[in-house]
Amino acid sequence: MIPRLVIAAPSSGSGKTTVATGLMAALRARGLAVSPHKVGPDYIDPGYHALAAGRPGRNLDPWLVGEELVGPLFLHGAAGCDVAVVEGVMGLFDGKAETDPGETGFASTAHVAKLLDAPVVLVVDAARQSASVAAVVHGFATFDPRVRVGGVVLNRVGSDRHEELCRAALAAAGVPVLGAIRRDDAVSVPSRHLGLVPAAERESAAVRAVERLGALVARSCDLDGLVRLAASAPPLTGPAWDPATALNSATALKEVPGSATARTAGERAGGTSDAAAGARAGGAPDMAAGGARAGGGVTVAVAGGAAFTFGYAEHVELLRAAGAEIAVFDPLRDERLPERAAALVIGGGFPELYAAELAANEPLREQVAAFGGPIAAECAGLLYLCEELDGQRMCGRVPGRARMTPRLTLGYRDAVALRRSPLTRVGERFHAHEFHRTAVDHADGPLFGWPGGADGYGDALLTASYLHLHWAGSPGLAQRLVSSSRSPSVLR
Repeated sequence: MIPRLVIAAPSSGSGKTTVATGLMAALRARGLAVSPHKVGPDYIDPGYHALAAGRPGRNLDPWLVGEELVGPLFLHGAAGCDVAVVEGVMGLFDGKAETDPGETGFASTAHVAKLLDAPVVLVVDAARQSASVAAVVHGFATFDPRVRVGGVVLNRVGSDRHEELCRAALAAAGVPVLGAIRRDDAVSVPSRHLGLVPAAERESAAVRAVERLGALVARSCDLDGLVRLAASAPPLTGPAWDPATALNSATALKEVPGSATARTAGERAGGTSDAAAGARAGGAPDMAAGGARAGGGVTVAVAGGAAFTFGYAEHVELLRAAGAEIAVFDPLRDERLPERAAALVIGGGFPELYAAELAANEPLREQVAAFGGPIAAECAGLLYLCEELDGQRMCGRVPGRARMTPRLTLGYRDAVALRRSPLTRVGERFHAHEFHRTAVDHADGPLFGWPGGADGYGDALLTASYLHLHWAGSPGLAQRLVSSSRSPSVLR
């Protein structure tokens, strides 16, 4: 059994990240092994969680991976830990309908709390109210009887008298107060156009910020009470997710082209199985027999550094399970790709903030442009592979120009692959997420399409789009990348 808490709030901006990150740091300082998690597709908060807990921050998103994988992925990430802290997203009951009407509550914090059977701690911004906080908490505690609100942390409390009024009102409502945090601008984390500044960009400043959050929560919250509440969560049944098992299961499904089992399992996982997609597209699955061992021994180079900070931990685990060795490179600093790189993974981040520095690293840009192996690029990776980004020369691998815009593009996507690429086959469905303020102008046909939109560029060696995929929902993607790799890479 893994004691666990979900840190939620009535709305964004209430202080979830402050409390969740600070609680992780405070519990770790007590000597507990803490497993950090985040509801939804966000990459930034897990970076701070990792600093606080000393373990990779992991995402739990029913849309990206399927409801049935949320529990197993949680158990995988929390294995061997004393307690798990799960930070929610938006308001407690806000889900996919916030970007896609008709999906009320799906992929919300409440949805994940129910899937994990975990008690919820509600973080309430108490500024400009006192007794009214009890009405807010009462509404959230009774809205869905399947969601157990086990306590409240009051945030932005102004004075001793303010705290007394709030506590008295909540005592009458029957909800325990597990913390009261005073206003303290010294512990704020700087933000930018897509949210908080990633921890990897702030380095020592981020470490100090997390330490301050931990000290703040330790002196403001009832840590013993929070641990007791976490321990009240019942045992989770079922096995933990395992990358090798996931790959073998994906391969086994491909051995029965067009079967109902393959279609159903592929769709549950948040995509369409190769076998079913191949049958619909008039072709057979092209996975090499032997599963995770096929194509082993290759090196997959993964972009990192301050410009490319976004990535799910499970991607690297799946690539390793597929037989790959991982080599991280920094496009801001490294002038050469890792030795014997056979495939590239260039994930998300903020290359628009480093466009001049990326452009100045001409040796690496030329190597990436001439790279002869498969490339998987998401969002920031797409921008880096374009000809230009805000007038700065990029790699030129994608025939298009990228630019910043004032418009935020945000939402979950039920996308269909329109072209074949290293990761996609025509007709396959992918559950994805999009989040950016840039646009790419190119004339070639898109790689993905969905109701009301289209995106991306693909060819025999390149999968590049704004869409973020969670490979745990479609583990065959890791195997495809490894199986299509060459070692060493051949410059074209």
